[in-house]
Amino acid sequence: MWEYEYSAEAEVTPHAVWKLWADPLGWHTWNDGVGEVAMSGPFAAGTAFTMTPPGEDPIPMTIREVAEPTAWIDVNEGPGVVITTHHLIEELGSGRTKVTYRTEITGPAADEIGPRFGPEICADFPDVVTRLLALAADAR
Repeated sequence: MWEYEYSAEAEVTPHAVWKLWADPLGWHTWNDGVGEVAMSGPFAAGTAFTMTPPGEDPIPMTIREVAEPTAWIDVNEGPGVVITTHHLIEELGSGRTKVTYRTEITGPAADEIGPRFGPEICADFPDVVTRLLALAADAR
């Protein structure tokens, strides 16, 4: 297994963060790695979607779990590997909220794929979380 986690906190409400997460068609406004999202249903567990990074092929994914207003999980499965990303919100009190992105790469090929591609997959987490929190703060 390979894993990476990034967290940041800001003076935002969990609701403001959740509202941005629950709008996949708007992810591109705060995540430069998202060019286009196509959903096969609502933002709910079991919904398949594709995320197309700018200039790249679509990535098929599935929403595994939605626990409004604190967490959601997406999964991408390939030959011998499962890439799971947890998106977590923690209310810290005094108007502060912590957002965490955690990716786990598991499966028979994880020891090969994880170190090779994991850092690339997660490289933008600091920028993505920072922009997400900034946009959520502006929405207050």
